[in-house]
Amino acid sequence: MSSRKKVAVICGGQSPEHEISCLSGLGIFAAIDRTKFEAILLGIATDGSRFIALNERADFESDVNALPTVPKRGSFAEIPPDVDLLFPILHGTNGEDGVFQRYAEDRGFNYVGSGISASAIAMDKSIAKEVFRRSGLVTAPGVIVEKSERSKGAWRSLRYPLFVKPARGGSSRGTVKVKVEAEMESALDLAFRFDETVLVEEAVIGREIECGILVENGEVTSSVVGEIRVLGGREFYDYEAKYLDNATQYLVPAPVDESLSQKVREQAIAAFKAVGCEGFARVDFFLKESGEVVINEINTLPGFTPKSVFPMLWKASGKSYEEVVSVLIEEALARPKSS
Repeated sequence: MSSRKKVAVICGGQSPEHEISCLSGLGIFAAIDRTKFEAILLGIATDGSRFIALNERADFESDVNALPTVPKRGSFAEIPPDVDLLFPILHGTNGEDGVFQRYAEDRGFNYVGSGISASAIAMDKSIAKEVFRRSGLVTAPGVIVEKSERSKGAWRSLRYPLFVKPARGGSSRGTVKVKVEAEMESALDLAFRFDETVLVEEAVIGREIECGILVENGEVTSSVVGEIRVLGGREFYDYEAKYLDNATQYLVPAPVDESLSQKVREQAIAAFKAVGCEGFARVDFFLKESGEVVINEINTLPGFTPKSVFPMLWKASGKSYEEVVSVLIEEALARPKSS
């Protein structure tokens, strides 16, 4: 009998980020050290059907952009009981928000990444923003707009341009930059398609800076700082710029002086600890010309394709994609199971 621990990578799901989750799952599955671990790849279809065994890209279907999707047909079954660890890479709703984490804990499975509470807090930008604020981190001025209260126009106290975003969205799906009041209604319509709660924030004029967090041997560590520059006339780092049209330039490490880099890294660790995260995360900031650092959000299950920012940050910090995957698995296996 094999002494290797059995790891199940879980990808897909019902969120708008389904395809990116599939790409992340394929990357992680291929990177798992087979001398240390046995690995299986399980998918959840967009209709919620679960779990279907997958082994390679050819086992997936494709969407209109040639991105992988979990087939809605096949032999679906529960997670095998002999699995020692789950590695969920379910970006967005029902995966990154504590729902899947609850599912895993109810069935006695250990898993990689943050627990139920931290996942839920980080996923809801309106709650995370308040946690950051209480921890002394600077956030952009903004208001929360519930679908039932949109007629009150709470955003009218803010200065344009504004960003309108679903409170629990991901990959910038449903996020719109609004320059004048006349654009607000259509922006709200789009954001409310993704969530009943919307966050409206003043746009921060500054550079987009990101930092990766990885827990290794119980210590919360930070990666080098990276910068994202959006090209091709796009207004911001939206879904298309991230995944479809190569409109993005990544500068890793970011061209910032060491003191600013250290400041960002310290604030990334502070945000991770404030939310109560575990395992890993990517923390996104704006760096203003004055040197002020403004936190944007924390992602507890960041994009994990071989070309994603999180592994890119760690590669520049001296850890390969495969090494990061091994650290995450070993760290999760060392944690006691949730009762």
